[in-house]
Amino acid sequence: MAGEALAGRTAVVTGASRGIGFECARALAGEGAQVLLVARDAEALHRAAATIGRGASGCACDLTDPDAVERTIATASERLGGAPDIVVNSAGQFLLAPVENTSVAEFDRLLLVNLTAPFALLRAFVPAMRARGRGHLVTIGSLADRQGLPGNAAYAASKFGLRGLHEVLREELRGTGVRVTLVSPAHVETSIWNAVDESSLPERARQPMLSAAQVASAVLFAVMAPEVVNVDELRLSHA
Repeated sequence: MAGEALAGRTAVVTGASRGIGFECARALAGEGAQVLLVARDAEALHRAAATIGRGASGCACDLTDPDAVERTIATASERLGGAPDIVVNSAGQFLLAPVENTSVAEFDRLLLVNLTAPFALLRAFVPAMRARGRGHLVTIGSLADRQGLPGNAAYAASKFGLRGLHEVLREELRGTGVRVTLVSPAHVETSIWNAVDESSLPERARQPMLSAAQVASAVLFAVMAPEVVNVDELRLSHA
């Protein structure tokens, strides 16, 4: 049964056509929020928004295109009546390859999607959030935002950068009423593993994984905490 704890609130969720982003969008909408789903595939977005139903709409955006990101920021402000109350930066790309097998183009692409695009969204919405004295910025990190793992050169660089961005934002926004949360799960069962040769995975990645819905429940926990409480960081692993 749908709740109403977030009725009247608005949210933008990236990477929302599938995986963690989709489950976060569904969880927020399930509590009454009006949610703008952002992802590259317009058809998949339409299906995702239709599946969620109430309060959900899609906005197709290639996060590697700065102009497309700026258009999405404008669209979000127009559809949601200003800066959203909640931003969940969930979009991400994954690459498993040693440093010498990672091209500069691949490295740049992961940084664009995993770090630069989240920064662009945050810097666009922070001023209005600060001015009104409330808002919540949620970043989906990773085990790889704190621990270097073989084959994770590009991915870890982007996720370490995201954690650094989160920590700076937390200090800059402390006391403003704008909350900042980093949710860093261990391995999650999503489609990013589809293109990965299972035999190349480290042993820890072959163990039971978290589900995307379980990560979304952690995001919802942070968002629904009392407004005077900032959940600075949640690190998730399989029990």
